[in-house]
Amino acid sequence: MSGSQIHPDDKSPLLPQSNLSDAYLIVRNGPLRGTELALDARKVAGIGRSTLNSLSVPDEICSRNHCEVFFDSGYWKLRDLKSRNGTRVNGVAISGDYILSDRLQFQIGNTYLVFTRDVAKFNAEDSPVQNDSDTATDIPVSTLDEIDELRPEIVHRTGTTRYTRADDESISSRDRAGQEAQRLVCLGLKMGAAGETSSLSEIVLEGLFEVTSADIGAVLLIPTNQLGKRPDRHHLELSAYKSLDARPYERTSDYVSGVVLETRVAVVAQDVNASDRFQNSDSLKAMRAESIICAPIRVGNTLFGVIQLFSTNPDNRLDSEDSEFALAVADQMALALERILERNRLAAGLARVETENQTLRDKLQIETELIGESDAIHRLREKILRVAPTGATVLIRGESGVGKELVARAIHENSERKSGPFVTMNCAALSESLLESELFGHEKGAFTGAIGRKIGKFEQSHNGTLFLDEVGEMSPAIQAKFLRVLEGHPFERLGGGTEVKVDVRVVAATNRDLEKSVEQGQFRKDLYFRLQVMELFVEPLRNRRLDIAILAKHFLERSAKKSHSLVTSISSAAMLNLSSYFWPGNIRELQNTIERAVILCIGDTIGSADIQLSALGSGRSGPAPEASSEGYRPASVELVEQEHILATLAWTKWNKSQAAQILGVERSTLDRKLKKYEVDRPQSWKCRFAMPYRL
Repeated sequence: MSGSQIHPDDKSPLLPQSNLSDAYLIVRNGPLRGTELALDARKVAGIGRSTLNSLSVPDEICSRNHCEVFFDSGYWKLRDLKSRNGTRVNGVAISGDYILSDRLQFQIGNTYLVFTRDVAKFNAEDSPVQNDSDTATDIPVSTLDEIDELRPEIVHRTGTTRYTRADDESISSRDRAGQEAQRLVCLGLKMGAAGETSSLSEIVLEGLFEVTSADIGAVLLIPTNQLGKRPDRHHLELSAYKSLDARPYERTSDYVSGVVLETRVAVVAQDVNASDRFQNSDSLKAMRAESIICAPIRVGNTLFGVIQLFSTNPDNRLDSEDSEFALAVADQMALALERILERNRLAAGLARVETENQTLRDKLQIETELIGESDAIHRLREKILRVAPTGATVLIRGESGVGKELVARAIHENSERKSGPFVTMNCAALSESLLESELFGHEKGAFTGAIGRKIGKFEQSHNGTLFLDEVGEMSPAIQAKFLRVLEGHPFERLGGGTEVKVDVRVVAATNRDLEKSVEQGQFRKDLYFRLQVMELFVEPLRNRRLDIAILAKHFLERSAKKSHSLVTSISSAAMLNLSSYFWPGNIRELQNTIERAVILCIGDTIGSADIQLSALGSGRSGPAPEASSEGYRPASVELVEQEHILATLAWTKWNKSQAAQILGVERSTLDRKLKKYEVDRPQSWKCRFAMPYRL
């Protein structure tokens, strides 16, 4: 009989059991109460939830193949089949083969069975233990009466759990502790691998359903913006829900949640279905819940939410041991949740820092790139200074390449939001689905390739400015969602269900005829009026010819520094080519032209041969007057130079600094030449030359 156990409390003598047919198992509680199973010494009697067993027990705590009873070496024996919650005799889980004595009682899950040799005598002398829960226990009648007086109050509170205590005795001496501790470790590993709060919550419910007798469960979390404040049960939001019978979610048990949030301890409440207090406070009547566990998700002084577990089976109630396990899971969940939230904060912070760094780099160019001395640029600067502090939505209009983004940056830097991020987005660069993801973000699994959460441009620009270029290219579906955000409504990320609210100033830009798009139904009229709160128009470069020389000089210095070139100036012939060109690509085209000229230039001065202009602008002079049609006439170089200088001065309205830049000479050199030619500024400074002399 090596390996067999005999419990010290068993008083029945263990004599060889010769009459093999006189052995029975009797169920003492639950829906199978009174069921008798005659044992056959030639067969093994399997017990568990599976219908293939000799005795199928409808108890969720039981394993499918929980234990077995068999005859061996003259004795009836009981063997646990590595069940989830163990097979217990007198409350102690057995190991190995346990020899059964007459009238010995053993427990699987919440079900109690008795081994007997004489059914008739057993039924006459004994009766099954009965109580209101239909669960066999050894509780005296007086104690049951006391429990009746307590109903329907909370019957158990747990502030600490044995799973976090270091003493080995607390684990080995309690029911289910060893197996549940092992499950808790495995569950903790799964929780540690979770990357999102929703998946973490689902893992937690799956683990709790495997161990406890719950058939309905929910994880309710406090919104991130409410963490650290006094917890309020009305702030709880559903993160995950599970029901064995596919029951739809309905918010329940605010009363118990309020108690847990206030005390920060786990509670067990029983006889819920019979309680007026619960029925008046909650939506539990339709659920027919018999018992509830509510455990706080807590770490340190931070409370993240609660876990709610419900059992609707009066024969399979949630108890204090379930509560301890639920609290241990909740404590581990709190640590995992803290890591997830911190990771999300770091990711959002990193995106914001990257945006802010780019903003700082771009800011260094704002004051130097929004340059010019023309009347048009002066008027634009004045409007920016008036519009920027208002916080109003701005629509910037102008041709491609005129510098609309620079205007948007200038608005941001002169506003009260200048300490916040400046985020840019080109609406014409992406497809509709990708544009929506870029603007509003997406959750993990929202579409193929969405391997994690992405923070959209609106969230990145919170408390700052969002610049949307080519806003006229938005699809109607995106326009509708964009309009709601402009009007102050919250939005949801793609594939998400949580509302996100941001404080963002929108500056939009377009080179399209929006009025025509509205007439054709391609652009929403309400969005058009919402964007057109303030409107700025940026003049094309051909209408700002006084700025060409200034911009060319600026781009020359920057390109030479970038390419480590020795080029320092632009010849008068090259400047003449630049000044007379139509510039269909505006400032962007001028910048590219100068950069290309710096690369092609051999010496230190850009000549006319280094200026390569597009055929798109050749032959078009725009609003500038046409050159003289007198044709060729004999003239000395000195005379040509004098006429060219006077024509340039006339074109710049006798702005000598501007003229010197166009001519490619220093201001002092220009003064010496004027003195040499004995030329003073006339009262009427208009020269007879409409444009610089064409060479």
